[in-house]
Amino acid sequence: MSTGESDFRGWVAEGRAGLRRTAYLLCGDWYLADDLVQETLARMFSVWERVTRSGPPDAYARKVLLNLALDHRRRPSRRELAASVLPERASPEETTYVDGDGPAVIAALQDVPAGQRAVLVLRYWEDRSIEETARLLGTSEGNVKSQSSRGLVALRSALAERGISAELEPEEASS
Repeated sequence: MSTGESDFRGWVAEGRAGLRRTAYLLCGDWYLADDLVQETLARMFSVWERVTRSGPPDAYARKVLLNLALDHRRRPSRRELAASVLPERASPEETTYVDGDGPAVIAALQDVPAGQRAVLVLRYWEDRSIEETARLLGTSEGNVKSQSSRGLVALRSALAERGISAELEPEEASS
């Protein structure tokens, strides 16, 4: 095994769970999250040497994951078809909730438009700065701020529809 492959395996062992949680928050489905992470890792492996020469690979991996998640939502031919009878589902994995409303919050997050959801996940779940979020999404800081604000409004509305009151306040513009 080469040094690059060994480094890649170590990075995957350390970061896969975080990528998976982010993917789940973006798509709301553990199986699709696994698929998105697997595709992200395959793409990362193919460019591993080039990416690691320019610094830590985490930001690049998040960008790949975000692009894959957004791309999946844009292509109707890649979506699963709805069924009249749903199969039994396993309980959500690796998710810890602060309170009993956690599953409802995750469900409400799925009602937020994909671009706004990506900003909310990066800003508030992964605790990334406005600048870093803009860089990861390839957009302006102003767009991140407006998408955060609109996303929080959409999330509040989705939570209200589920009977949950949410005190989600947008951060100051200086963050």
